[in-house]
Amino acid sequence: MNMANMADFVGAFLGFVFTLLVFSYILGDNPLFRLAAHIFIGVSAGYAAIITVYNVLIPKLISPLLAGSTEEKYLSIALLILSLFLFAKITPLKQAGNWVMAILVGIGAAAAIGGAITGTLLPQMLGTINSFDTASSSDGTNVWMRFLNGGIVVLGTVTTLIYFHFGTQSKDGHPPQRAAFIDTLGKIGQIFIATTFGVLFAGVYFAALAALIERLSFLWDFIADLLVSR
Repeated sequence: MNMANMADFVGAFLGFVFTLLVFSYILGDNPLFRLAAHIFIGVSAGYAAIITVYNVLIPKLISPLLAGSTEEKYLSIALLILSLFLFAKITPLKQAGNWVMAILVGIGAAAAIGGAITGTLLPQMLGTINSFDTASSSDGTNVWMRFLNGGIVVLGTVTTLIYFHFGTQSKDGHPPQRAAFIDTLGKIGQIFIATTFGVLFAGVYFAALAALIERLSFLWDFIADLLVSR
């Protein structure tokens, strides 16, 4: 057996063993499953550390410090100082890193909000508007069917947003509650939300089922190859 075949066999054998270790969870939580989980976590952490070093630290910090322009060196020094303050969070001087953490949280929040607006909200609005644009229809859909689809999209979008509207009205002697028509529209939005989560769950379920079938097929093929090779 040459080295290439040996490497393929070792890889397949390790995959076979780890698949059995993971499947042992069917019998309940046990040391074999925990061993596999710890190995996967350790490998993932090591891989993430290597990616961080070679894709972030070396090209973004070390290389500019050693061979970058003056502006790049100043920027790298500033980033290094910020990193040192961030490491202070794991020392008794953890308050010294609060302002750096505040910057990170602020940038992260701004990026998340910007991404939500440009990546979700605006495309949803444009998709809702375009659903009524009969001129842009190139799939031969009937005009009335296109308006029906657009109406469903608008109804789902509006009622889903209303479902997350928590404004209430106070009346004498009664607890604060939403207006009746708002509450009705919110219940319609709840139906759309439940339908969406159902579709997402079905997608996750089928993806997991496909992964299970692939692993079972792998086990069968590995055992069959062992029997044939003997």
